[in-house]
Amino acid sequence: MFSVDRNIKPVFKLYKSLTERDEITVPWRFRNQDLIRNHAPNKKIIKQKELINLWNSHHFMDGMVYVQLHHPQYNEDILVRAHPEPCGNGSMTCRWPEKSRSITEKADILNIIFTDGLSVFLIPTRLKDVQRDSFTIHLPDKGYILGQRRARRYPCQGIEVTVVQNGFRAQGRLIDFSALAFSIEVISEPAGSFRWFNADSPSIIHLYRSEQIIFSASCNLIRQTSDQTTRDMVFTPATSQTSRVLKKKSRNSRVGVTPMPNITFDHPATSEKIQLDIYNLSTSGFAVYLSAEEDVLMTGMIISGLTINYADALKMKCNAQILYRREEKKGNIHYGFVIRDMDIVNYNRLSHIIMNIIDPNTHIADEVDADQLWKFLFESGFIYPKKYNLLQSHRQPMKEFYRRLYRDNPEFIAQLTYQRNGRIYGHISMIHSYERTWMIHHLAAGKLNNKRTGVQVLKQALRYIDGIYRLPAAQMDYMMFYYRPENSFPDHFFGGFARHLNNPQACSLDLFSYLSYPTSGVCQPLPAGWSLEPFISSDFGEIDRFYRNVSGGLFLEILRLDKEQENTESLSQLYARNGFKRSCQSFSLKYKGMLKAVLIVNQSDPGLSLSDFLNGIKIIVNDADGLPWEALSAAISQLIASFTIDKIPILVYPSNYLEVKGVPSKKQYNLWVMDVNYGKELGEYFVANTKHRLKSLIRFLIRKYLKK
Repeated sequence: MFSVDRNIKPVFKLYKSLTERDEITVPWRFRNQDLIRNHAPNKKIIKQKELINLWNSHHFMDGMVYVQLHHPQYNEDILVRAHPEPCGNGSMTCRWPEKSRSITEKADILNIIFTDGLSVFLIPTRLKDVQRDSFTIHLPDKGYILGQRRARRYPCQGIEVTVVQNGFRAQGRLIDFSALAFSIEVISEPAGSFRWFNADSPSIIHLYRSEQIIFSASCNLIRQTSDQTTRDMVFTPATSQTSRVLKKKSRNSRVGVTPMPNITFDHPATSEKIQLDIYNLSTSGFAVYLSAEEDVLMTGMIISGLTINYADALKMKCNAQILYRREEKKGNIHYGFVIRDMDIVNYNRLSHIIMNIIDPNTHIADEVDADQLWKFLFESGFIYPKKYNLLQSHRQPMKEFYRRLYRDNPEFIAQLTYQRNGRIYGHISMIHSYERTWMIHHLAAGKLNNKRTGVQVLKQALRYIDGIYRLPAAQMDYMMFYYRPENSFPDHFFGGFARHLNNPQACSLDLFSYLSYPTSGVCQPLPAGWSLEPFISSDFGEIDRFYRNVSGGLFLEILRLDKEQENTESLSQLYARNGFKRSCQSFSLKYKGMLKAVLIVNQSDPGLSLSDFLNGIKIIVNDADGLPWEALSAAISQLIASFTIDKIPILVYPSNYLEVKGVPSKKQYNLWVMDVNYGKELGEYFVANTKHRLKSLIRFLIRKYLKK
């Protein structure tokens, strides 16, 4: 918890006068005479040369000074603002504001006071010349520091404040800000309700600039005025750490980067340009160090438009928030930031820097040699003979498509390669497949130095996902992955995790039958009584009841059949903006008005997924007994005319439908879907199972050695 330096309470009062009244042009009564009278010999001295530099710097930044006057009529001291002129020729000159001249004519000039936000300085006056609109003093040999804060305080303008505490609410403005505390002026709602405010309990403080939140945290009150209508209040954060995400057993790796990157941003409270060096970096955040004197940050602060600069060659924009503040040895302050949002392109750049440091063979969103990728996919067995038979007829447009896809790296795709000297040994790519869902659509690994790279590729992919799913720009609520049940590697990690979690609403497995359907067939009419029409919201209740009772999984969540299009760029528009094609339409197959099946027609550029799962039809049969294959086949034939490839994949759920109807189906696919909020558990499961596999291998080798 932050504390305030109790040794400078009188200076707090003086500083409060010098900062919180920046907009006031009339004088006010000065009550710190003892502090001024006793400035020597107890106070720190400023030599003349340093005093001149401070004065001229204050003038350069359009600062104002405060003149202590003695008013003979009322026998009291007052403070009046004045404009400093550049210091030269052995004198200092101040100009009076127009509205203050009538007051200053009848008063005696005693001292000049000004502040740089950290210290309060006093200049004793020896008058040289007095005019109606100005006065000049002889340049003194020295000045005095009346006191110094632990953190520099900055006057603020244009920041709105909301204070909330157990039903109490007040609104107002931010007066000034420091790394340890901030001062606000607020009016309660309703008027006079400050009697409901408990000064000993924390309050939630929100700060806004132009209706955009820049700070949100629980804060403790340090002090306040006693007015029942409008109050000046000073708060400090209740804790030095804010928690935005669940704690994990294994933290996302932070690395030191050379050359050292830095961040630049406009301070949300003061609007000053800030540049700080990054001490360490991860895909989800970074840390910086500051000295106490240059500290301008606070836990809970939200920063929009922050730029991460790497080697003056790469600039990555993001929105960030300060998570924690730690005071360390030698007066250093350690701040931790979390990245709140970042677009996919910038996130890929950041991930590449970090993961390439962790493992130099890892490359994120690099420009990939498409010919090398094709060679790898054949060598690794990802493209096997039967799959190639489906691909070979449109191989030329597919090759050109892949050159564009992996050269331009559009924002709807993320790819990771494991390579050395340009040769690829592992590859995984993810694609934004549905409005709030990303799909792992290529996962293949070969051998490097007689070691399979699959585990390394998957480990880095999970690290990548762990950073990206929290970013609103990614629109990633779910991850999905199709794999053959007999494929042991994905079934061990992905299927094993679903079985381990045993919660279909967190991670589900649905088995589909696969059918390769020719698109050159004749459109068949539907039997009498049958209709095929666009899916409407009133059909959702029936299909939802069926799926919830049979599976209880997440397949319908990724389709969003019951959701309206969000007021954002659609997935089709995102693809089109990047020069690609993607669409998804749903249809209801009914008999005499009763829903029998839902057909989801996916279309994309051929080869976007080598298994063409985004270029085919998925079918959910909710009434298998009441749906003859002839009716379903006729419905499919009416939807295939728009496809440009020879055959499309038909995936049917439940998986036993085709078998029951006597339709040959030689393959099945598991659809794995995970709510990304369970990514932490997936990472921990992967780490635990990787260690288990390694231990099993060691035990096997020991037993083998002992037998020999």
